[in-house]
Amino acid sequence: MAMDAREEEAIQAVVERLTDAYITTHTPKEIEGAVTEAHAAFKDRPVRDFVPVLVERKARATLDHEASTRQ
Repeated sequence: MAMDAREEEAIQAVVERLTDAYITTHTPKEIEGAVTEAHAAFKDRPVRDFVPVLVERKARATLDHEASTRQ
């Protein structure tokens, strides 16, 4: 399913927020990868309204887990 412009903007905003939050522990490429992976998990879902929120939560969980295993 193709992303509409509103969802695309919301996902980009997620990348920006997570970059601000995790820049000291992750590279921008790692952050974008976590968001891309999280977003892919919701690609076939018919209701798109909450996808950006769910993507952000899933990506944060991934980034937090990666940071905790590095220590």
